[in-house]
Amino acid sequence: MTNPIKIILSIIFLFTMAIGQELFETPDVDDVKEQMKLVAKYQIENPTHHRSKNRDYPNGWVPASFYIGVMGAYGATGDKYYSENAIRWSKSNNYNMGPRLRHADDHACGSVYLSLHPNLKNDKRLKAVRAVYDQLIDDPKPGREDWWWCDALFMSPPTLAQLGTVTGNKKYHKYLHKMYWDTAEYLFDKNDGLFYRDQRYFFRRSKHGEKVYWSRGNGWVIAGLPRIIANLPAKDKQRESYIELFKTLAYSLKDLQGADGFWRSSLLDSEEYPNPESSGSGFITYALAWGINQGILDRETYRPVVIKGWSGLSRAVHGSGKIGWVQDIGMDPRDVSFDDTHAYGAGAFLLAGSEIIKLVEKGE
Repeated sequence: MTNPIKIILSIIFLFTMAIGQELFETPDVDDVKEQMKLVAKYQIENPTHHRSKNRDYPNGWVPASFYIGVMGAYGATGDKYYSENAIRWSKSNNYNMGPRLRHADDHACGSVYLSLHPNLKNDKRLKAVRAVYDQLIDDPKPGREDWWWCDALFMSPPTLAQLGTVTGNKKYHKYLHKMYWDTAEYLFDKNDGLFYRDQRYFFRRSKHGEKVYWSRGNGWVIAGLPRIIANLPAKDKQRESYIELFKTLAYSLKDLQGADGFWRSSLLDSEEYPNPESSGSGFITYALAWGINQGILDRETYRPVVIKGWSGLSRAVHGSGKIGWVQDIGMDPRDVSFDDTHAYGAGAFLLAGSEIIKLVEKGE
């Protein structure tokens, strides 16, 4: 039986969004920081992992995507609460990568380790990260084979980019470029400027006949690009290509935002699953705000989109700090409720908040 309380909460939320959709004011930095801390504390006290085939992955992509957000929050606020908890989590993993050598999901945790120790190229805590990529470089497969789903472009490439920066070894960036662009060529639709989740969706259509582009899938891709671009030297010949892809995705996504600030789970068919979705919206808001802060995206064009996105996200947070409207683990658009949450939704929220703080403090 459907929970009547959830239905009432959803109706109240949607009504609030409807009457307030034109009232998107610049947020107060202290309010943003307070809400970020509330969300972080809730998730740390209520951890969620990825359970698959009776195995629990405490260092898998689900908690890793949260702690990537935690490190973003630390970078924006300097609050040691974030770094101390990221260190605690990393130590609990013994700084190990996930158990599957070739699976991009099991590489995401390395990004957190590298963010904590960015200047220690021979540090033993980074040994496992190097070992994984050294093995992959010695036995390479095409990007479209190892990174066959678009989520992978958030999970592994930024870790590779960071590893190249930390070690100063160009082989990691060289491997990154070869893998990334083979995957992008495979999954990117040049006509729509969006990514398919994987090859199963090339010819699939939504309930109303639209191509199926998953909000969180495209969110993963655009949210991975800032962490790649930031770790490539200015003289890297591929850096501009990543920036151009970022700008193309940003342009494609900005007009797909709902009036309430959210992107729907199915980007081109908002009527199929009309409820808000926080994880994709959080990653997209983060990326667009970063683009403005870096001078890559036009302020006048994208700032209203970002402020509206943050307004929606901030109203998705329960009083406890749980962020709602987060679609469960999956691979395509699905329905979602205000009570649904997951660690990656909190991570996306923290990433978005970290760039909102910079946006407001810069007076952008």
